[in-house]
Amino acid sequence: MRNHPSALLQTGKVNQLAAGMERGEMGRDFFQRDPLSCARDLIGCELIWNSCGGVIVETEAYNAIGDEACHCFVRPSVRAFVERNHAGAAYVYFNYGVHWMLNVLVKGRENGFVLIRALEPTRGIALMRKRRGVIDARQLCSGPGKLTQALAITGRHDEMDLCSNENYCFRKPVASIDVVADERIGIRRSAHLPWRFTLSDSVHVSRKVRSARAQLPAAP
Repeated sequence: MRNHPSALLQTGKVNQLAAGMERGEMGRDFFQRDPLSCARDLIGCELIWNSCGGVIVETEAYNAIGDEACHCFVRPSVRAFVERNHAGAAYVYFNYGVHWMLNVLVKGRENGFVLIRALEPTRGIALMRKRRGVIDARQLCSGPGKLTQALAITGRHDEMDLCSNENYCFRKPVASIDVVADERIGIRRSAHLPWRFTLSDSVHVSRKVRSARAQLPAAP
């Protein structure tokens, strides 16, 4: 029986250990599904980024069709990105000229992206503290711009395949955890959609949940 690497999960957020589940890199088939399912199921997984990493505690789903907040809605270049890349590719963009944002491309019944919004640091914490200039672990990766700075993610990582390199990948969780849904934040269009997912009661999320929903919300 293995323990989850996250200290947070070891102190009460885990409901039950998933019997027989082995930790390992997540294959492309995981990302060959719709954005909502992928965004929810990435909670509790570990993002490995070279010598650093953390457990994913917050994500947002963006649907390529019918979602005005998705870049596909207004940017032909992003629609071309979806066409030429496999599921599991990194989509990294510069947000408002301030922060890099890490997304992963998903392609299934519906295409789209999952924005990685927050991590609970698990490895390379000293290096992340140096990059961020802060000591408090709760402030290292508690937001999409913070985590890209902590992990040194930039535009050079755009279109990187996150399903073929053990140094840059997602690893499966080893436990069943509580995930709650809430409205997305930091956007103006389609902001009412409850497509933000968080690890229940995590102190590492970018913002506290406003109106938690237990069930996976439906696509429009």
